[in-house]
Amino acid sequence: MNNKQTEGFEIDKELDTRGLFCPEPLFEVRNLSETLNEGQCFKVIANDPAAEEDLKRWAKRTDTKVVEFSKDGDDLIFIFKKTK
Repeated sequence: MNNKQTEGFEIDKELDTRGLFCPEPLFEVRNLSETLNEGQCFKVIANDPAAEEDLKRWAKRTDTKVVEFSKDGDDLIFIFKKTK
């Protein structure tokens, strides 16, 4: 699941946190982000309703760019770009 091309940007990693609930999705995203280099993009799928606010807040706090956000049924789909 590495290096997928999605709408003009490359997804370097994907993380599926469906079935995990607060605060676990946030911990998983933070851990993945720490392994990436600046400029890399990663996709996160979550189904915890709290994840939308939690992950957007995390992104703002860490200067991680939310490149894309969408909902597909119960799934929340984020594409982040690490900027630091």
